[in-house]
Amino acid sequence: MTDAELVHAVLDGNVHAFTELTHRHAPSCLRFATRMLGTREDAEEVTQDTLVRAYRALAAYDTTTAFRTWLFAILANRCRTALLSRTRRARWVHTDNETVSRTSVPSHGPATELRVELTRALDTLPVEQREAFLLKHVEQLEYVEIARITGTGVSALKMRVQRACSRLQQELGDYNNV
Repeated sequence: MTDAELVHAVLDGNVHAFTELTHRHAPSCLRFATRMLGTREDAEEVTQDTLVRAYRALAAYDTTTAFRTWLFAILANRCRTALLSRTRRARWVHTDNETVSRTSVPSHGPATELRVELTRALDTLPVEQREAFLLKHVEQLEYVEIARITGTGVSALKMRVQRACSRLQQELGDYNNV
């Protein structure tokens, strides 16, 4: 069944059809949220919240838009809200960097080091650039879909992705030739 058919089934009372939608889209939602938020725990919470919100708002879903695009619009908004909440909390919490560095787990090999460096580099990007970059290059969405998700024009999105790529190349330095 297509996503649209599953949505109609859910609206007709078949709640198990939403389970199928969840199985199809939760992994990519979790991947995007993890890269946006930096922690698996936060990403799982945001993904679950997104799926609950999508289920509750399913009657408002416009089938002329791809379900994935509609779902990612909800997810992107939940990620932005989570990042904003984190920023507000960070003002009140002081991190002892010396203690954190003493308790850090050492990496194991170049692949792990590259993943850590890539995560660090992604974290340096402004939220709008990170979001556009991940939707384009990780989730492999078209700019038109990203525009629907973010409410941003295609030309602005292309600029954000270009700036994100430039910044990532700059941040990754030695890893550029890997």
